[in-house]
Amino acid sequence: MQYVLALPNGDLIPYQLERRARRTIGMKITIDGLIVHAPLRIRHADLEALLRSKARWITTKLKARQAAVVPEFEWCDGAELQLLGQPLSLSIMPSSRNSGPRREGDVLKLAVTNSHDHAMIARKVIQWLQKEARKDFAARLILLAAQLGEPTPALFLSNAKTRWGSCNSKREVRLNWRLIQAPPALIDYVIAHELAHLREMNHSARFWAIVAKLYPGYRSAEQALKVSSQQLYRLG
Repeated sequence: MQYVLALPNGDLIPYQLERRARRTIGMKITIDGLIVHAPLRIRHADLEALLRSKARWITTKLKARQAAVVPEFEWCDGAELQLLGQPLSLSIMPSSRNSGPRREGDVLKLAVTNSHDHAMIARKVIQWLQKEARKDFAARLILLAAQLGEPTPALFLSNAKTRWGSCNSKREVRLNWRLIQAPPALIDYVIAHELAHLREMNHSARFWAIVAKLYPGYRSAEQALKVSSQQLYRLG
């Protein structure tokens, strides 16, 4: 649920509250702002009192996040996309009818009747990227699941704004389509992370041991993904 925290200096900070079966209060700053994870039974007044005691940390982190925000992507001729960590230049060509994107080397060509219809251009390019993502992710999922000794789980694409992947008890793996922009090593890390949940639906030491078995360099990949997250989230 969405709330607004009133600070002693008069500042108002919107935040998203997620109540969970936990003992402590957790806070994180994402591209959507402040997200608070709180125990199910804590009184809202007590929760906000604690948040106000952390006001300096919250405002410092929010300002740092805002300063690091990358410009919104511009859907125009010559715009640079990323595909598997490699640059892909968008070439928009005038045409009597619209057609789907066509890749030629490091150029993605798109014929359109109206080069100023950025919403349509974005839609066609994102659909193309999602198609590429499904093919690429499916192949990686098969290989890494076999390496773990597990049947290949069902794959779904995600459009989440703060999550790269998830895995549930139905053996369904969801991967954010935006990952197709990232270098292959980072995609492999996310898939390894989600596959490990087939064995351990938590983040215990046993879970991380499984991740390490599938992807020994997971710590550096995890950090690299955090660094590049804002850039990857520019699309869509």
